[in-house]
Amino acid sequence: MADPLPDFLDRDRPPVPDIVVPQGVQPFHLPGRPVRGRLIRLGPLAEALLSRHDHPPPVTRLVGEALALTAGLATALKFRGSFSVQAKGSGAVSLLVADCTDDGQLRGHAGIHPGRLEELLSVEPDPPAGALLGEGYIAFTCDQGPDMDRYQGIVALQGATLADMTHHYFATSEQLQAEVRLACARGSQGWRAGALIIERIAGQGGIGELDEEEQEEAWRTARTLAATLTDAELLDDALPGPRLLQLLFGTEGVALDRARALSYGCRCSRAKLAAILGGFSDGELDEMADAAGHITVTCAFCNHDFIFSRTEIRRG
Repeated sequence: MADPLPDFLDRDRPPVPDIVVPQGVQPFHLPGRPVRGRLIRLGPLAEALLSRHDHPPPVTRLVGEALALTAGLATALKFRGSFSVQAKGSGAVSLLVADCTDDGQLRGHAGIHPGRLEELLSVEPDPPAGALLGEGYIAFTCDQGPDMDRYQGIVALQGATLADMTHHYFATSEQLQAEVRLACARGSQGWRAGALIIERIAGQGGIGELDEEEQEEAWRTARTLAATLTDAELLDDALPGPRLLQLLFGTEGVALDRARALSYGCRCSRAKLAAILGGFSDGELDEMADAAGHITVTCAFCNHDFIFSRTEIRRG
């Protein structure tokens, strides 16, 4: 096979949208309380990512929620590499993937069975995640490259919503008390997606003055306050994140930590795809080629077609 172009000479790839949301993730904690959390708001980044595919709204909404969830979970960890949420099911959406790098680059996509999806939507026009995915599993993976052990937690898909499935994972695999709110909708400025994640932390580090019953009460209060958040508030570009957190938790004395940026993160390239094609046999490559001798490879994340001439992909 001919040497592939290096990424920086990948001229037939469309320009990557130059979209960065400086305060995409706003970590916070409640001083003197066993509670920490993160507010995730993708803003215009959601439109840039979700508009790459022409999925029906329920599927697009599910991908948007997965992107917000993944950003929120990734930025709670210290790692180098990528963190992903992946669900595989028997339903109309057979695959749901979202991943976020340690520097906040996001991407995601859904694999669908068109026939099953059409049938489901004819019966239930706005199905929840559980109906879209069916039976299967959801995996949470932290991949730090070939030189580091990969951490992965897997549980069965359980619950009507993606938030419910995440709660099930926390309860069974991580034994972590957490509340997750997810939202994604299309408005006048395009798609928006967001999340609120709060976690109960161990009774130490400045909250030792609270006994067990007081800590439990503080956690119940935080959950009650989080439950007052509406989807409209979570997705409102005009309502700054710090202001929203103050409205939600101001009575508890919310404290903001350093915000994290999120950006458009599809990492496909002609060079990488050429290397993948080089792993196939000549016979397999011939079967992939169309009548004109072209092989088309579509990036599942950004939906861009890379077209290779069969003659430029040679083995040996």
